[in-house]
Amino acid sequence: MITKDSDHLLSRCLHSVYRNIPVHKLIIVDGHSKDNTLKILKEFDRRYGNVEIFFDNGNRATARQKGMQEVETKWFAFVDSDIVLCNGWFKRVRRDIRSNVGAIWGLCIDIIKNLRSSLFYRLFIKVSKKSFKIRGGLHDTLIRREAIEDIKIPPVLHHYEDRFIINHIRDKGYEVLIPDNLYCLHYRPESDWNVKNSIIIATTEIKNGIIDSHAFGFMKYYPFWVCYWVLQRIARAQSKFGKDGG
Repeated sequence: MITKDSDHLLSRCLHSVYRNIPVHKLIIVDGHSKDNTLKILKEFDRRYGNVEIFFDNGNRATARQKGMQEVETKWFAFVDSDIVLCNGWFKRVRRDIRSNVGAIWGLCIDIIKNLRSSLFYRLFIKVSKKSFKIRGGLHDTLIRREAIEDIKIPPVLHHYEDRFIINHIRDKGYEVLIPDNLYCLHYRPESDWNVKNSIIIATTEIKNGIIDSHAFGFMKYYPFWVCYWVLQRIARAQSKFGKDGG
């Protein structure tokens, strides 16, 4: 797990990890968090005694590289710090473990405040699965260590480091699976949705995706993700208005 100022959901995330995965060792690579992230991690280490924290001054590419170098088990899971695993996550994922499988990705369902449209979420799931085949993702992913032992992620990839890892596993001859009943719920931090940060994220996405990774096929899904961003902005504006109006 990579963290940086992740306290908004970290405790809930870790509870779901320990409830759903038999954790041999929880490897954390932290980007020198300034909030309560380290305090929360130390609380879980006191409780379970198997949290190891490393620090990295780089980006997601260098953090994931450092974390993978510390793995000792045959299989390991990447879990993002802002997600909650579905109940029985490991029981579900282990059904697809086979000798030719290198990674198993759980669908990442982004939660939008006050949005209850089943039609939108069905479309979201469909687009997410198609996007993953081009864009990759590691939100909640079980990975065979043997498939990534010789990997060297380009340090420039703050975004699309996940695509590089998934493509590396495929290039080694392994299958990457997307089971129908494996998923996590994704609660992005509020800071992701302000205009300034959204522009930074979009700029990095384009640079790492188009210029560095040549993931041109993913461009056809840009309109959907722009609409998704607009929905998030509307939902947050309505929520703020409701609080101010109340």
